[in-house]
Amino acid sequence: MAKTAPQIAGADVHRLHNVPDQPDNPGIPFDRDPVEAVRVNLSAVERRAATLPTRRTVKKAWQAAWLTRALTCIDLTTLSGDDTDGRVRRLCAKARAPLRADLVEALGFMDRPPTVAAVCVYHPFVAAAVDALDGSGIPVAAVSTAFPAGLAPMATRQAEIEASVADGAREIDIVITREHVLTGNWQALYDEVRSFKDACGPAHMKTILATGDLKTLRNVGRASMVAMMAGSDFIKTSTGKEGINATLPVALTMVRAIRAYRDMTGHVVGFKPAGGISTAKDAMAFQFVMKEELGSLWLQSGLFRFGASSLLADIERQLAYFVTGRYASYDHHAMA
Repeated sequence: MAKTAPQIAGADVHRLHNVPDQPDNPGIPFDRDPVEAVRVNLSAVERRAATLPTRRTVKKAWQAAWLTRALTCIDLTTLSGDDTDGRVRRLCAKARAPLRADLVEALGFMDRPPTVAAVCVYHPFVAAAVDALDGSGIPVAAVSTAFPAGLAPMATRQAEIEASVADGAREIDIVITREHVLTGNWQALYDEVRSFKDACGPAHMKTILATGDLKTLRNVGRASMVAMMAGSDFIKTSTGKEGINATLPVALTMVRAIRAYRDMTGHVVGFKPAGGISTAKDAMAFQFVMKEELGSLWLQSGLFRFGASSLLADIERQLAYFVTGRYASYDHHAMA
């Protein structure tokens, strides 16, 4: 593979690291009309979602380049009840060096080895993650506001955000009260997300819609619009704890809402699919959605993230196959 690997480095490595600043969406005053105007043609969205992965085929060096780009968009995540300080620190070590050294060399990335976009943890582990990532430039994202259900008192949820920011989290992933969406109480949803935005201060805010709980794509589209009006810098599909998490129809609905919001306000918002994205093939399908619907700018970590853990192992495995021509056991690509 000696002749092929330099094609990746020469063609893509500089663009790979030319990441734009994250969006800083100030939001706009609540306006019910654009929210009520959201309509979703279910059959058309499902048809588009079914055909998108087949419309693009990338092989060999191009596939390796797409997968390396996907790697740099991962929010490497551990959100388990048995998390420990040691597990989080091992995850941070993997975040710093997500590819084996021999793969980095073979792919031509020795001058600027790729890293993941962020490390995502519960609040108690923010300080440990910040310490473990010191000097790497990799931000810590904290799930907050009584993740995953979001049913704690408002003051408790706001205080959790403030505590994570004080401990060094530069990104906050908040969850909404699903009842506001299911009952169509859009003003209440706006006020809730706006209060969380204020609590985030300098940290960027990703709003998790928990789309598997919202029942319809129209609800997903309307909730996306309200969350962006309230100042969300990213909108995110799922906590990963719902029965249904990130799907391509949901992604299409949300990225089209992002496009409509940009056209309406001029403000740019990022997108984060999360939950159930575990294979390189899955990752590329979501990348194709971004490329087709929003353009190449949304293929960089400033505007696009995967919420994932096991995804990294499969991407590393596919890149190892590109380099060696053989699939290795997952044991050779341990997460942490």
